[in-house]
Amino acid sequence: MPATTAQGASLSSEPKTAGGSQVAKGAAANMAPPETTSAADRDAMKKYWSEHSSEATLEEMMLDSQAKELSAKEMPQILSMVDVAGKRVLELGAGIGRFTAQLAAEASHVTAVDFMESFVAENRATNGARFGDKVDFVCADVAECGAALAAERSLDMVFSNWLLMYLADAEAEALVQHILGWLVPGGVVFIRESCFHKCGDAARGHHNPSHYRSPQSYAALFERASLVSATATTYGFELVRSQNVTAYEELKGNPNQLAWVFRKVARSVDGLSFQQFLDNQQYTANGILRYERVFGAGFVSTGGQTTTEEFTAYLGLGPGQRVLDVGAGIGGGDFLMADRFGASVLGIDLSTNMIKIARERAAARTDDLVQFEVLDCTTCCFAPASFDVVYSRDTLLHVEDKLSLFRRFHQWLKPGGRLLISDYCCGEGVRSPEFQAYRAQRGYHLHSPAAYGDLLRQAGFADVRAEDRTQQFLEMLERELAATESNSAAFIADFSESDYNAIVGGWKAKVKRVNDGDQKWGLFQATKLPAALSS
Repeated sequence: MPATTAQGASLSSEPKTAGGSQVAKGAAANMAPPETTSAADRDAMKKYWSEHSSEATLEEMMLDSQAKELSAKEMPQILSMVDVAGKRVLELGAGIGRFTAQLAAEASHVTAVDFMESFVAENRATNGARFGDKVDFVCADVAECGAALAAERSLDMVFSNWLLMYLADAEAEALVQHILGWLVPGGVVFIRESCFHKCGDAARGHHNPSHYRSPQSYAALFERASLVSATATTYGFELVRSQNVTAYEELKGNPNQLAWVFRKVARSVDGLSFQQFLDNQQYTANGILRYERVFGAGFVSTGGQTTTEEFTAYLGLGPGQRVLDVGAGIGGGDFLMADRFGASVLGIDLSTNMIKIARERAAARTDDLVQFEVLDCTTCCFAPASFDVVYSRDTLLHVEDKLSLFRRFHQWLKPGGRLLISDYCCGEGVRSPEFQAYRAQRGYHLHSPAAYGDLLRQAGFADVRAEDRTQQFLEMLERELAATESNSAAFIADFSESDYNAIVGGWKAKVKRVNDGDQKWGLFQATKLPAALSS
């Protein structure tokens, strides 16, 4: 969830348009800086990079004496985050071409842009003859050429490995808005940035004009972007995934190098993506901490540590095993599996607020057994047989097509791998109007415990055990409610009276739904058969 290693950042001179380039032909005539651009800021940035580009080496570009080792170690991870095959790619901050060749090898066309002439010349010398018209090399400053750098809806991907940190806030905001216009619907943008502080060991002199923002600042930057098409469709970005760049954790002890992939999508009528609904309504930062107060330190799901200890004991975990936690929340269960069993855990969640807290807590650990990513479990990809266990707590209620998801789980598990899910369920038959309204407001897609088990069998799982744990759920709800009410003064002091009323009212409503037979809670366990038994 960084380093000052930077790959050219902004960009300056005239774009070219030969060889199928996606750079607009009128770019050179439209280089006037936007009103928000500070000439002093741009001059400072150009001076800064002039001082660090005289030899156009990897060490200069990455501002680090370990550049070769870092580059070799991080490149496979970064390239694994994007699918370049057949895509029209605009590479911003291309530097000397560290990624240009990798992108051009699979893309249909790459426009590699940087604002340092020495970097562009080195990139052209290295990759120009090799790829011919498949790559255009452009010297330009993205902070100055605005929307003219590419035509509307002309790109499938924008790739930027260190760039926004070299732009002022208004410049970064303008560039993200331009990217939204350049991409086709469904197109993606990859960014990688240094957060919080510098990391590269190269001397910076007295003035370092880089902007070391928080990861949340970058997520919010893309969340704010919006445009309305000629057909009155509103488009914005949704976050596809976010990762720490592990090379910097391993070689530098630095967890603050982050990479993101965002996708251009049509917005719903209210203008919110599902992820924004989670972060802005259901799982706000304050809301998460309220839940943690109720469930216990580190936990935001039913029963907190008590149920986590019970359920993880069923899994037969041990050192060296890999666990995928789908809907990891703030990571309490993942830390428990690592500490108690020595398992290696990847926790994924669509809520950036959840993962922010989880990453902050992971950074305080002395091991690297637990990693967190912002990922959508319905669209992300893992190699077959990647995990020994898939684990999920009270998360999949948000997923409509559970059968497809369960088939993905089955594919991701190793033969003999285990699945454990707890989730909200509903009673059989038609439920009350109040419960139907609750499900609609939350966007929940619920099944009875028996129907849930049937879906797991249809997905190919064996030894399916579908348990109705509603009585246990009710007992925990009543215990949590009583504890919150008995500590009302402390809760209100730490949060507010309205927060307290929201929690108490919400828990009482859950108790009523359970007593009415509307809401249930299920525990589901299953196994992927060993290869010899599944054939």
